[in-house]
Amino acid sequence: MSRGTDQPQTAADSGLTHRRVVVKVGTNLLAAGAPSLDGTEMSRIVAQIAALRARGGEAILVSSGAIEAGRGRLRDADAGGDLPHDLHRDQVLAAVGQSRLMSLWDERFEAAGITTAQALLTRTDLADRLGYLNARNTLLDLLKLRVVPIVNENDVVSVEEIENSVIGDNDNLSALVANLVDADLLLLLTDTAGLHTANPTTSESAALIETVERIDATIEQAAAGSPGERGTGGMRTKVEAARVATRYGAHVMITDGRSDDVVLRAAAGEPAGTHFLPAGDRIESRGRYLLSGLPVRGTIVIDDGAAGALKREGTSLLPVGAVRVSGSFERGDVVRVEGADGRHIANGISNYGVADAARLCGVRSDGIAAILGHEYGEELVHRNNLVLV
Repeated sequence: MSRGTDQPQTAADSGLTHRRVVVKVGTNLLAAGAPSLDGTEMSRIVAQIAALRARGGEAILVSSGAIEAGRGRLRDADAGGDLPHDLHRDQVLAAVGQSRLMSLWDERFEAAGITTAQALLTRTDLADRLGYLNARNTLLDLLKLRVVPIVNENDVVSVEEIENSVIGDNDNLSALVANLVDADLLLLLTDTAGLHTANPTTSESAALIETVERIDATIEQAAAGSPGERGTGGMRTKVEAARVATRYGAHVMITDGRSDDVVLRAAAGEPAGTHFLPAGDRIESRGRYLLSGLPVRGTIVIDDGAAGALKREGTSLLPVGAVRVSGSFERGDVVRVEGADGRHIANGISNYGVADAARLCGVRSDGIAAILGHEYGEELVHRNNLVLV
């Protein structure tokens, strides 16, 4: 894989309304009506992501298609083509197709001068606090390196997507990823123009719903229906994904991935399919999460300089500004941040457990690995996981 050569522009020059975009691509779009994945369609998507990055944007690609890639590969090899369709067969197909899917994407991104990285996730990974934190830090670090992460549900071990579960498909995985990385926009690319008032393939009166301010019973009813021939979720799971992502402050668009320059147009804030508006400000949403009923496991006391930096500049909490810690928190737990005078300054998710954090008090970030023998980031609490009170 090659290092990307595109250079980010400033926000003022980019013309982008949404800079960090999670792009989810469904199997129906990738197959384009054929019995295997369509390389031309994949190249079109890569070209659009490259254009987004050239304007200073960031992209994470959530890609379906492993099962279809495996089906095509076995068909080409004349192996097992007549086996009955069941859950375990699809897991076999995913195992065969996952490397092929990644190879097809990587070839096309490499031709565009862009480095990729594979991330196979399950819902269990993101439900576990350490798994969540590890996934978040890894994806954010990849974006800093100008790498495009390619995310897929690990179908070989995860049965939810294959069994058509509402919470296991890649639509909802993409919503979780959007929340994970604080995305500005979740773009769900499919083979239809967006959400309609009725099924556009069976109703002549079906009209495109251009903007959704709130997902209510009417919107849920409009989303009812069956998925495409090779898809696992259909419009129902896309609306459910929109509900999850907008709850945490992201914009969501469901649109036809075959439209010209749709990724760049959506990132620029232009009308493109169905636009779901965020239910609240992203920072406010994360604040509600951190300041809600989650148990606070400990306290980090910081000096006046660190307190001022947090309040005035919105910086991360670095270990050099920590004075002492207390409690029984582990890595990934919520901690209370206090000033030296005992004032409650913020809540946040700690990158280190209490024992490690105690050893790091007053230490410069470049000395973490030497003291601990490992490093989970240069911050005790990253600013994206820190909410002032």
